[in-house]
Amino acid sequence: MLGLTHWPWWRRWFGSRSERAAAAFLRRAGYRIVVHNYRSPQGEIDLIATDGPCIVFVEVRSTAGVDIQRIAESIDREKQRRISAAARHFMHRFRLGDRPARFDVMLVQWRPEFKTPQVRHIKAAFETVEF
Repeated sequence: MLGLTHWPWWRRWFGSRSERAAAAFLRRAGYRIVVHNYRSPQGEIDLIATDGPCIVFVEVRSTAGVDIQRIAESIDREKQRRISAAARHFMHRFRLGDRPARFDVMLVQWRPEFKTPQVRHIKAAFETVEF
């Protein structure tokens, strides 16, 4: 499959477009984007940013539909566990264990009646999950 994900090209395109919109939103809010799509053996983190001294691990979810709450609820306990494990990998790899960290969620809604995407930022959306 030449290294491509199992998602169809249009899902990858929609996801990348949403991650770019989320990153632009965070930059305007004063965050510094450190990494896009950090991959570890445990999973992937869409965006890693800094908010002052805090490392922020960001999961981006998007929809073209009306129900933005449904996409927020799609970040289940298993997804939170994988993000937490990837975040621990990142913190250990770059020796950042002494820095505060949190997990944020960005909800991006693409509606035809809007000229720009509607972005909702949920700070500290969940705690580290371990099993």
